[in-house]
Amino acid sequence: MKKHEHIVRRVEQGSIADELGIEAGDKLLAINGNEIEDIFDYQFFVEDEEILLLIEKPDGEEWELEIEKDADEQLGLDFGEGLMDEYRSCRNKCMFCFIDQMPKGMRDTLYFKDDDSRLSFLQGNYVTLTNMSDHDIDRIIRYRLEPINISFHTTNPELRCRMLHNRFAGDALKKVDQLFQGGVEMNGQIVLCKGINDGEELERSIRDLAGYLPLLRSVSVVPVGLTKYRDGLYPLEPFTREDAREVLSLIHRWQKKLYEEYGLHFIHAGDEWYLLAEEELPEEERYDGYLQLENGVGMLRLLHNEFEEAYSQLPGDKREAELSIATGRLAYPYLCGIAGRIREKYPNVNIRVYAVRNDFFGERITVSGLVTAQDIIAQLKGKELGSRLLIPCSMLKADEDVFLDDYTVKQVSDALQVSVDIVKSSGQDLVDAVLGC
Repeated sequence: MKKHEHIVRRVEQGSIADELGIEAGDKLLAINGNEIEDIFDYQFFVEDEEILLLIEKPDGEEWELEIEKDADEQLGLDFGEGLMDEYRSCRNKCMFCFIDQMPKGMRDTLYFKDDDSRLSFLQGNYVTLTNMSDHDIDRIIRYRLEPINISFHTTNPELRCRMLHNRFAGDALKKVDQLFQGGVEMNGQIVLCKGINDGEELERSIRDLAGYLPLLRSVSVVPVGLTKYRDGLYPLEPFTREDAREVLSLIHRWQKKLYEEYGLHFIHAGDEWYLLAEEELPEEERYDGYLQLENGVGMLRLLHNEFEEAYSQLPGDKREAELSIATGRLAYPYLCGIAGRIREKYPNVNIRVYAVRNDFFGERITVSGLVTAQDIIAQLKGKELGSRLLIPCSMLKADEDVFLDDYTVKQVSDALQVSVDIVKSSGQDLVDAVLGC
């Protein structure tokens, strides 16, 4: 699709567009004299009760259509593309980029580096601000595309240029001031790299970013993910247990200070820090409503609390079952604890939990969402799996039964000769899956 060329892919039967004779293949040129850039322009202008629609037919004939409708009434047009525009790719060469650390031969979509503020609003993706113009900022403010999720990494302009390998990355931070002045809510993240943006630099970043409270609602700090495919890339080092404890000490100190001032803990540590430091997870209240779950912040605490709530309602019985759970090494100890708790009320339900080592990306990658089917098959073949193998939905492509390495759930089931059940994300879903509810 060419930029700003909006071809109608489908017309809803019985809709306004259908009654006016608009058909698939027609081109939308303008609404009320305004060129339509993307889905946000479209949705903004079609909210008017009186609309002047300019359509071009496949033979080049232009139709000008006057429409009167209710404010919340849609036209019934489907343009096929979610954004009605090209996706914007990332122009940075970040020293920590995970995509640069992936092996060759995976599906093409996994290598696409998005840096699109519109996807930040629609899907929660994080953007660096380096490819955003003043026009983009104005549209975010005008259309209230919030919250916008921003990859800060550091507030030191020179260091940010070095980390993102983009000489404009420092100046891009000024766009945060524009968003703040426009009243736009934001969330942020810092990918922490040992010896680069930790220590005093992390202290500086937290102090600077706290100045955007309360519109900047939260900032997560997550450790850099290091795969085994780093040949030719910047020589980053993994964090140690002592490193993790220092990071947590700094974050906890700032949480206490900011909560006293704003009623928000604001700066949050990813779950991996607590496991690496061998420290207890924070209580639920410290997560400020779980604003950064997709960034791995609070997922284990939420799972634990949801499970405990569901567990408290279980009557217990003598049913018999034998099953297994496959997970990444990060969640393994917590799932083992859950399995033990279930056995207290259901002594004849035997659950084996297997931590799948990530041989595909390297052992330093411990999250379940990056476990591949190949590793599951290789490590669980011949193991006692019972009648069912449970896997978290995070291992699969959204809305599809496909793993990162393009193996299907059926292929795993066939290879291991066991039924594979997909478990949704909540603690209640896990209980239901284990007990066959």
